[in-house]
Amino acid sequence: MNTINAWLSGMGGFLLATVLPALLIFVVGVVLIRLVLKLVAKALTKSKLEKAAHSLIKTVIRAVLYGLLALIAASRLGIDVTGIVALASVLTLAISLSVQNALTNLISGFTLLYTKPFSSGDFVEIAGQSGTVQEIGLTYTKLSTGDNKSVFIPNGAVTSAEIVNYTVLGTRRVDVPISAAYSASVEQVLAALRQAGKVPTALEEKEPFAAVKGYGDSAINYVLQVWSTADDYWTTLFAVNEKVKQVFDENGIEMTYPHLNVHLDK
Repeated sequence: MNTINAWLSGMGGFLLATVLPALLIFVVGVVLIRLVLKLVAKALTKSKLEKAAHSLIKTVIRAVLYGLLALIAASRLGIDVTGIVALASVLTLAISLSVQNALTNLISGFTLLYTKPFSSGDFVEIAGQSGTVQEIGLTYTKLSTGDNKSVFIPNGAVTSAEIVNYTVLGTRRVDVPISAAYSASVEQVLAALRQAGKVPTALEEKEPFAAVKGYGDSAINYVLQVWSTADDYWTTLFAVNEKVKQVFDENGIEMTYPHLNVHLDK
């Protein structure tokens, strides 16, 4: 009986001195973690990060905080956590080596979401692929091409490639190369080109610009430059191409094609 009483007395002391503080630490820690996660959620909502990153950031923070809380509570119970930390480090290293490419894409995804070289809806060119950004995922960036194809580019390839964003500045310059016969005067052709550049989607504050670009074997090469909004680029390009032919026909300007003059000596 005395042995049982001694055991119960010792167990009560252990519970009061060790288990109860550890339990209190765990409960307080859970409350603090939930508070921190709420603050993080509010901060992410106000941030400019893509929504695709919000859930992962919260998941990573939650896992790290609960892991630290478990180690603190275990240490308070008298458990040696040194071995646990060492084992976790080895496992983390092994996992990171086995999924190196996935981790590279994941880190690159965070880089894209933070630096924001483009956003959803932007028309971009990445590693030779051009299209409208549909989604910036954590491992892949999804583009929608003009002919309605979905292209998924690994984020690691995106961050290591040259990125051209055609939308971010709001306006684009439409360059239209044109050739005209040597028989047409330069002034007449330039005036016709400037007239052809006045299409509905062109920006009125920037007048069309035309100039001689060079002299070819069969024709004089010109360039017509028209400004439009980024969204109206293709509409403007097609409209200008159509109007150039109309204006040239109205002014009797010939669009030449490569030809060869042969002179025979008697």
